[in-house]
Amino acid sequence: GAMSVDSITDLSDNVSKLLEALQLSHPHELDPRRSRGKKKPLSLNPITWQVPRIVDRCCTHLETHGLQTVGIFRVGSSKKRVQQLREEFDRGLDVFLDEHQSVHDVAALLKEFLRDMPDSLIPRDLYGAFLSTATMEGQAQLDTLQLLLFLLPPCHSDTLLRLLCFLAEVARHAESSWDPEGREIPGNKMTVSNLATVFGPNILQKEKPGEKDASALNFEDSAAIILVLQRLIEHHHSLFMVSPEMQCDVLRRLFQTDPDVIEYLLRRK
Repeated sequence: GAMSVDSITDLSDNVSKLLEALQLSHPHELDPRRSRGKKKPLSLNPITWQVPRIVDRCCTHLETHGLQTVGIFRVGSSKKRVQQLREEFDRGLDVFLDEHQSVHDVAALLKEFLRDMPDSLIPRDLYGAFLSTATMEGQAQLDTLQLLLFLLPPCHSDTLLRLLCFLAEVARHAESSWDPEGREIPGNKMTVSNLATVFGPNILQKEKPGEKDASALNFEDSAAIILVLQRLIEHHHSLFMVSPEMQCDVLRRLFQTDPDVIEYLLRRK
């Protein structure tokens, strides 16, 4: 699903940054209509946005219909309806989720998909490394988490970012608020801590579901998983951005290892 440099046709504008041509940015950052002169850090993800349809549609549905649902992700769902939705997605059907689907069914479907991935959203070979960050503090912890996120395959990275953006939005609606007329808007009660408790074991898995000892997490691992996911939700925006210093380092290294690529891109520009 990746897009080669040769297929990018809109890079003739001489004010485009070279790093954009190297595909370290989101599609909207390649838009020639974007504002010039603003030095914003480019995002990590490649041009092709690799998020499974089921994840994006479940998140979009819940953002539209479920943010004010009390106890979302903790209230029971219809196993029959969830199974039917799951089978429709598995068959490759263009499943349309609207207001007629139960918020709790869609929430359960999202959790099931993350739980049953062949490799967990944060790959199992990085399980120990991510958990080790729970003992760190402050900027050192965030710097280490960011470097670990850079190791994720693009599909895992994109999907994790989509999920974290959604969870942060859910957490923003945890507390009750009031509309301009003074009417109370109920909160969903799902704080960052509650969300990390629900989703942590589905995202950070030591063993495959169903394998021996897969559910036998000790207390220390469970607490570490919750803490790590809390940090990812709270700081997802900055963790998935590449600093200008790192961009320059990438370019310097590329110039040393693949100068012909640099030359080709400059000629093309």
